[in-house]
Amino acid sequence: MGILEVLFPFFVFPVIYAASNDCQFSLCGNNSILIRFPFQLEGDRNPYCGYPGFNLTCTNSSKTVLKFPYSRGAFYVRSINYLTQKIQVYDPDDCLPKRLLSLNISGSPFIPTFTRDYTFLSCPFQNAGSQFIPIDCLSNSTSFVSAIPTLSLINPLNESCYVITRVSVPVSGPEQQYEKNFRDELIEDLRLTWDTPDCKYCESRQQLCGFDPNNNGQLFCFSGYQTGTSRRGTQVFRIITLCIAGPAAVFAIVMACCVCYKDRLANIRNSAITRSAPAATISPEPQITTTGLDESTIESYEKVVLGESRRVPGPNNNGCCWICLSEYNSKETIRLIPECKHCFHADCIDEWLRINTTCPVCRNSPSPSPIHVTSIDP
Repeated sequence: MGILEVLFPFFVFPVIYAASNDCQFSLCGNNSILIRFPFQLEGDRNPYCGYPGFNLTCTNSSKTVLKFPYSRGAFYVRSINYLTQKIQVYDPDDCLPKRLLSLNISGSPFIPTFTRDYTFLSCPFQNAGSQFIPIDCLSNSTSFVSAIPTLSLINPLNESCYVITRVSVPVSGPEQQYEKNFRDELIEDLRLTWDTPDCKYCESRQQLCGFDPNNNGQLFCFSGYQTGTSRRGTQVFRIITLCIAGPAAVFAIVMACCVCYKDRLANIRNSAITRSAPAATISPEPQITTTGLDESTIESYEKVVLGESRRVPGPNNNGCCWICLSEYNSKETIRLIPECKHCFHADCIDEWLRINTTCPVCRNSPSPSPIHVTSIDP
């Protein structure tokens, strides 16, 4: 009974720890955007797997949706960079200037890295001049809406024009822009960042960030995560394994204690025979065989050399390798898994496929493809 009392906590602790650290990442349908701490899909039963204000939803068309508390409508998520803590969203109706007129991100954890002030004007004619940016989605046959950087606005205005409003637009950087870049700031995506929670330390060490199981108000770094599709199966397998392995180990230890004295006597009795017997031949260790793919099959998968734009082909909008969690850089060689077209650093996926036969993201078994290497221009 004393042995059981000593060993009991060692079998209970893994169950408690597993329950407290049972957070996995998710995908919105076939969308390749990883959703993990601090983000969380609405409806997740574990409130400690996400940070307040970072709730996302999925549409029927597999779009990842972000909503701000004090702004009407929703934005679609283009990408999330967990290392730099930046999120890129866009307007589903492809009219970002209209959304900017009523944008209010207060009450959310997101903030712009930099902003630039724009003045929106309404005139009965199209404004001439390179500084005026036409807003076609807000204009009609009698009223032409345009925007201009507030610093470039020259007073007085034409008597037939009037100022609609002045807004601060989140932009990628504070540097001086050219005319083309000014236009891009009003028609491209909305770029935001967040300061809290600060998980940059964990991400820089290629680890994940989450709440401490022993102190829900504190963050800590840990390694490893699982896909949402395998979450329930993993939980069941873990419980079954612990329920079987725990009692079995206790039984084995108790039986070992019972026969310990008998074994010691047998060893003493056999020691004399062992000394007179010829040395036993040591059998070679069994050769360890791998269960992954052979090198010729791995090398048959397509390689791509990234250009200056670091654009990754296929459904890979997260901008980083899903195995090492490092961002892609130009001139790096990545490899594509056939059929599913998921991409990884060539070194990372080659090592994975030597011991596994499935894609680490979708778990599909790829088939060989013709060997070829391509390069993506910037």
